Amino acid sequence: MQFYPKARQQRLSINHPTVRPLRLAVLKAAGINLLLLQLLFLGLFCYIFGSLFQQSTRINHINVLFVDYDGGAIGSAVRSAYENLKGSGFPTLIERSTDAYPHPGSTVDAICDIKYWAALYTSSNASERLVSALAGGSAASSYNTSNVLTMVWNEARYSTVVDSAISQSLTELAEAARVAYMETGGKQLIQSLNTSDSSAISIFSDPWTLSSIDLQPTTQGSRLIYNTLVIILILIQEFFFLGTINGLYQQFQLYTAVSPHRIVIVRQIMSGIYTFIGSLCTAGAIWAFRHGWEVNGNQFVLTWMVLWLFAHLNFLTLDVFTIWLPPPYVPMALISWVVLNVTSILLPFELSPGFYQVGYALPAHSVFQVLIDIWSGGCNPQLNYALPVMFAVEIISLVLSSVGVYRRAHYAIIKKELDEKSCQDRVEAAINERLDRLPEMEEADQADLESEISGSGLERSSTLQRRATVATLEDQEEIANIIRRELSRPERTITSRENTGPSFSLPFNI
Repeated sequence: MQFYPKARQQRLSINHPTVRPLRLAVLKAAGINLLLLQLLFLGLFCYIFGSLFQQSTRINHINVLFVDYDGGAIGSAVRSAYENLKGSGFPTLIERSTDAYPHPGSTVDAICDIKYWAALYTSSNASERLVSALAGGSAASSYNTSNVLTMVWNEARYSTVVDSAISQSLTELAEAARVAYMETGGKQLIQSLNTSDSSAISIFSDPWTLSSIDLQPTTQGSRLIYNTLVIILILIQEFFFLGTINGLYQQFQLYTAVSPHRIVIVRQIMSGIYTFIGSLCTAGAIWAFRHGWEVNGNQFVLTWMVLWLFAHLNFLTLDVFTIWLPPPYVPMALISWVVLNVTSILLPFELSPGFYQVGYALPAHSVFQVLIDIWSGGCNPQLNYALPVMFAVEIISLVLSSVGVYRRAHYAIIKKELDEKSCQDRVEAAINERLDRLPEMEEADQADLESEISGSGLERSSTLQRRATVATLEDQEEIANIIRRELSRPERTITSRENTGPSFSLPFNI
């Protein structure tokens, strides 16, 4: 049983003289495009992998503030532990005096103002309270192991990174400091230890627990894709709508029927409504799966508005690609735009080579910084550059996209005129071909007419009149058939600079 039998009918051999040049041309075109695409994706892979390359060796670029409010043995133990741990894979501990940060609340402000990624401080008189607790009695019963060492951080700021680079590292530092503390004054501590007091013994075995002040706990599972799939899906969503709206304009031939300035206005209204609804759905999905994340309604509205701006500027940017780039290069520009934007927010720039700071100019980096600022209640003040970058891309793309509408309308009219001229030429050629055959047809008709007259006995004039009427009707019908046939033929490919961009068939038509 053969499937699709007509697919095998009337096929020339691969070695046929007419096929051989076509075969070579196809292989050449396929080879060139294969090389071009491979180079493109190799470059994109290298770019995104390069941003992640040896990120663990740049952990020392993350700065942690250290303030010793205790001024005793515990602060010295922290310094000693850090000397043993510091290196390329450990955050850099920068100690500042209590004059610069007079109280623990000032360290919280420093983290909120992103002067440091985190802060670590010792509590005032912590060493004295620990020694008193080891002696037992009321001092031991009232001793709080969580009021010795405290770290301040903002988990909403690249949560997957700071969990390991900050939280785990500072926890490791606190444990190393406990060991250093025991090694330094272990004998003296044992001598002062009240072995009859169970609380004192418990404090001796575990003198402190690292306390955490997390400005915005962010532990929900969906946090993993906020800086990856969320951004990618927004970009793809705008690309598909762009293809749909282009298909709409092509199907109804609006570029040749409607004034360009009206097309610009309606197109912007449609894109604004679409991205308005799309960003609402995106923000709603983030909020629906925010389990355990303390964010409020005001933050939801701000998230919605920022995502709306980001979605709309990307719609305009993709539209600019489709207008001003040759059609074969539009998919390449799309995938490059996606990879460049996502790479700019995969990691903090501190963990990537310095070259990748070009990401400051990309809207994805800006929108993610604004989102962090919203989600953490203003503890990521980078709006001074993030919002201007986004608005600059929006305005530039809006201008280029609007000019592109006039360009498309211009070349759409040119193509329509060329198509009409081509159709007219085909009809005229077909009619002329029939007229060229008329002498031969008239000679045959004349012979038939003489035979008809002699055989029927009718008068010659009446027979000629009847025959002329029939011939006229037949000619009119033949000309009508020629016009219909030529109009139904596929149009020849006419070279034109018109580029309407990617276009998809509409799922529902009127």
